[in-house]
This record gives sequence, C-alpha cells and structure tokens, in this order.
Amino acid sequence: MDNIILGLLLLSSRTIYQLRERIDKGLNMMYSSSTGSIQAAIKKLLNCGYIQYEETVENGKYKKIYSITESGKQRFTEWITTPLNAQGIKNPELAKLYFMGFSTQEKRVAGLQEHITQLKRQYDALTAICKEAENVIVPDENKDILYYQFAAAQYGKDFMEFNIKWYQKLLDEIRGGKL
Repeated sequence: MDNIILGLLLLSSRTIYQLRERIDKGLNMMYSSSTGSIQAAIKKLLNCGYIQYEETVENGKYKKIYSITESGKQRFTEWITTPLNAQGIKNPELAKLYFMGFSTQEKRVAGLQEHITQLKRQYDALTAICKEAENVIVPDENKDILYYQFAAAQYGKDFMEFNIKWYQKLLDEIRGGKL
C-alpha cells in the first residue's frame, strides 16, 4: 500500500478520501482500499518522511492534503526500478478452492456462482477503465505513465477473463457430475 500511495501522490497531491477513491477505481485488485489500511500506510509514510501534508479549510471542514517529498520520490523510484517478483504473487482464496471438497455440493455451487459474479463485476469495471483510457489525451511527457497504467488495467481485465472462464468450467464440471 505504501508504494501505491507514493505513486498516486507523485501524480498529484490528495486527501485520504481522494486516495481511497482512486484506489477503488482500478487499483483495488492490487491492494485493499479500506480507510484503515490507507491511514496506517499514511502514518508510516509520514514517520519515514516520505510524505507531508498541508491542512486546509474547505466549506468549514479541515482537510489534510498529502504530497510526496523528495525522499518519498527517491523511495518510490527505488521500488519501481526493482525487477518484478513472480514469487510475490499469491492468491489466498486458492486455499478455499483447495479445501472445497469439505463443503456440500450445494454450497460449492453457490460459492462458485457468487465468485463468478464478483469476477464479472471486476471485469466490467476494468473494461470501463480500459475504454476510458483509450480516449484520454495526455501531454507527451506523461504518455509513458498512462501507457503502463493502461497496461496494468488490461492485465487485470485479461486476468479476470481467464478466471471467469476457469471457474465457469469448474462449475460446469461440478454440475455435470464430473466432480
């Protein structure tokens, strides 16, 4: 979560509410966007000196607007330039699949149907993000940033499509009596 926040603050200064809103709009596949997890990361980043904030009053309400510091930019650059780690990819939900044989067929079918429905919602959200990104006009100096953000959304969309097909096949096998 720390690096997600640093990256978002590198793009623009934001409140916690704006951070959560942006994470919910396409980054939620990577990290939980609960206010508690964002606040914990903000506290840690403030203590490390990677971010700072400015208090403002808007419509009679106090707001803290967070921004990245030079040391935060350095930290983010160090992180973003390290190689991707395939061993860091874990899906805790696979443990449920692994032990699914302990539940009744009725519960398995219902759980898989619900899971497929959730995957389809995520797929639809990512499809909308991808369509929106196709029409975004950005200055030349930001084209690389948009390209990789779009690539991440496209990866998520393709990943969701694979999962929908895979879980649908499993569900069809269960219903067909293969399992």
